[in-house]
Amino acid sequence: MSMTTADVKSSERFEEGMVVIQEAVDRAIGIAEGTDNVQGFSSEDYMRYYTTIYELSTPNPLGEYSRELYDYYKKIFEEYITSKVLPALNGKRDQDLLQEIVRRWSILKTMTLWLFRFFNYLDRYFIARRKLPSLQQTSYNTFYNLVYAETFGPVKDAVIAMINREREGEQIDQALVKSILAINAENGVGSLKQHKQNLEEAILKDTAAFYSQKASYWMQKKSYNEYMLAVSQCLTHEKDTVSAYLQAENQKKLLEVVEQELLNAHANELERKKQVDEFPLADRKQVS
Repeated sequence: MSMTTADVKSSERFEEGMVVIQEAVDRAIGIAEGTDNVQGFSSEDYMRYYTTIYELSTPNPLGEYSRELYDYYKKIFEEYITSKVLPALNGKRDQDLLQEIVRRWSILKTMTLWLFRFFNYLDRYFIARRKLPSLQQTSYNTFYNLVYAETFGPVKDAVIAMINREREGEQIDQALVKSILAINAENGVGSLKQHKQNLEEAILKDTAAFYSQKASYWMQKKSYNEYMLAVSQCLTHEKDTVSAYLQAENQKKLLEVVEQELLNAHANELERKKQVDEFPLADRKQVS
């Protein structure tokens, strides 16, 4: 079936509009990445890009392309992550991996900020009517599905290793740990909620294992007073430092885990240790 004159004009209009939109995308990526020769958007630029998308998104005799633009918006982030983010992460481990993820997440958020301004009409009308994921949710979920979900294991291990080194008295990059946990806590839909739960639950689970091992060793090596002093110091550290990495609902759980492993799990042994430590003092009082 041959195309009508209206079809041809509609197709040409869409293709011309996509050239303008691709220009906006390329500049947004350049700004987000800090490319030196990419200038910021002027008010005239903003109106040009916004108007182009608006005109392609509104019903008119030459056709309406809201669905195509929404799919294209998602494709922007899929292609960026596939072509630039994943290769940048390849081969990186431990803190190098965490730092690159933080950097790439910052770039993606800046891209989202700029492109949202140009695609905003879609968010307010087409997306709202169709009950589709918002523009922000779409870009964030793409990052989580293609990056965070794939690197979750090594990210989890690296974060936990840093937290444990800090518990042992080593200086660590606290800002890096906080940044990763902040990424983890960003609002989103789908897989994000599962990973948010998993990462913080993994920290709580490892905390239990860490302090269970400490308790077993300290019960053999420390007096009652020395043990209780160590417990106090651990609780202070967890409250002042580690809990700050977690969301509010898990901060209390963290302290409960530490108390369980250091105190509740050894309540009977601690009572016996206390009595043993106090007997010599009682004997001396009787002699005097």
